[in-house]
Amino acid sequence: MKTSKALAAIQGRDFVTPDDIKAVAPAVLNHRIVLSHEREMEGHTIEEIIADILKKVEVPR
Repeated sequence: MKTSKALAAIQGRDFVTPDDIKAVAPAVLNHRIVLSHEREMEGHTIEEIIADILKKVEVPR
């Protein structure tokens, strides 16, 4: 959340949008996810997993 707030501030806003969160999520989550050996052997990457998760999360209205 702090990174999303910082991005919004850099862009001159005092509020966070879902796009802010999606923009920073890969950098923030990259080191927090550990792939199983099976996933690694299948050729999956952490970036790919994060992208898939972000696609599935519905944006609140």
